[in-house]
Amino acid sequence: MFDFSLKEIVSVSLILFAIIDILGSIPIIIELRRREGVIQSEKATLVAGILMFVFLFVGDGILKLFGIDFASFALAGAIIIFLMGMEMVLGIHLFHSNPEVKTGSIVPLAFPLIVGAGTMTTLLSLRAAYALPNVLVGILLNLVFVYIVLKSSNWLERKLGQNGTEVLRKVFGVILLAIAIKLFKTHVSI
Repeated sequence: MFDFSLKEIVSVSLILFAIIDILGSIPIIIELRRREGVIQSEKATLVAGILMFVFLFVGDGILKLFGIDFASFALAGAIIIFLMGMEMVLGIHLFHSNPEVKTGSIVPLAFPLIVGAGTMTTLLSLRAAYALPNVLVGILLNLVFVYIVLKSSNWLERKLGQNGTEVLRKVFGVILLAIAIKLFKTHVSI
């Protein structure tokens, strides 16, 4: 009935782990927690999970419905990633939120940080290449890991300290900028 394969589950899990890169997002998570006062780990994980499952099943149809191709979708994600990288490197705030409305756990954390254009397009590719039950298990395993990292962001910040957090923030800001530029180069013909 269900075609579970440990090899496929491991492959899907590792691919998603690399794309989501929750460990690389730790400086952004810490910054969001400082700005918002709290990270709602359960809400962020739940919203990210819903987005992943919905996109897995109807993502292709949603993009087609709006007449959006993958390149345009990836480019929009690249712009957001670029701006987030600029914030981290320059120490500026481009994304301002209403302090009374705590939405940082959803935007930009659940989307586009955890579930961005890369994750969404990868899910469609995984659906085509692997058995659906194995993809579902891989998503669930990644969501558990995401939740653990989000829940322990306070502890991680204490262990890293102010200087460690700032160094990580700058380094991963440059990495985000490089990822955004790579997406631009891949999807824009000059």
